[in-house]
Amino acid sequence: QLQLVESGGGLVQPGGSLRLSCAASGLPLAYYGIAWFRQAPGKESEGVSCISRSGVSTNYADSVKGRFTISRDNAKNTMYLHMNNLKPEDTAVYYCAATVQAMCVMGRYDMDYWGKGTLVTVSS
Repeated sequence: QLQLVESGGGLVQPGGSLRLSCAASGLPLAYYGIAWFRQAPGKESEGVSCISRSGVSTNYADSVKGRFTISRDNAKNTMYLHMNNLKPEDTAVYYCAATVQAMCVMGRYDMDYWGKGTLVTVSS
């Protein structure tokens, strides 16, 4: 069983940066395609970014393209979401997730494992 734990959330001013981490345990993260999702208050969950098992393929929601970067370090069993130029509309609980599929997918129903989330608040 794969366990995922997010960290790195917090309060940041508009235009600022944060790096979210997701530490995996129980099984090697290298076995999985991985993704980040977010859910803002009163809104449905949104796929933010994904990276394939090989690390070759990535994808981003249009709302974060050019500002967010997903990465993985299989040696550390950890995935990351680097967030730059943050906007108030990026405020949400961010979740990491993993899928047994090798490809980069951002559908919530494609995911097999989920973390419990970390809150990101963008406000002045």
